[in-house]
Amino acid sequence: MDGPSAVTALSALAHQGRLDVFRLLVQAGPEGMAAGEIARATGSLQNTLSTNLNILAAAGLVASRRDGRSIIYNAGYGAMRELLAFLMEDCCAGKPEICAPLVAVAGQACGAEGRSC
Repeated sequence: MDGPSAVTALSALAHQGRLDVFRLLVQAGPEGMAAGEIARATGSLQNTLSTNLNILAAAGLVASRRDGRSIIYNAGYGAMRELLAFLMEDCCAGKPEICAPLVAVAGQACGAEGRSC
């Protein structure tokens, strides 16, 4: 990931509603959630949710697919991994203990419920 892409992704996440939607979709896993479920879970109005999903999608953090009459949204795990790698690639200055807690958190999150990161 390059700097401008990271700024776009971070900007997309720098809003409470979009951050809530993204975190919900990360928790939902690769199967994702229908737009109506997301709206109910986050308490979002449909037009606000649509705008937030479009901004997240433009940043590559959310993808969608049609399933019958529903649109299913899922987190863009690849973009999430790229953003996290970008943020950490110059971390530590030769002191791995600085980033070690983050590695432990990632390991716990990825190991939860058999998920793979």
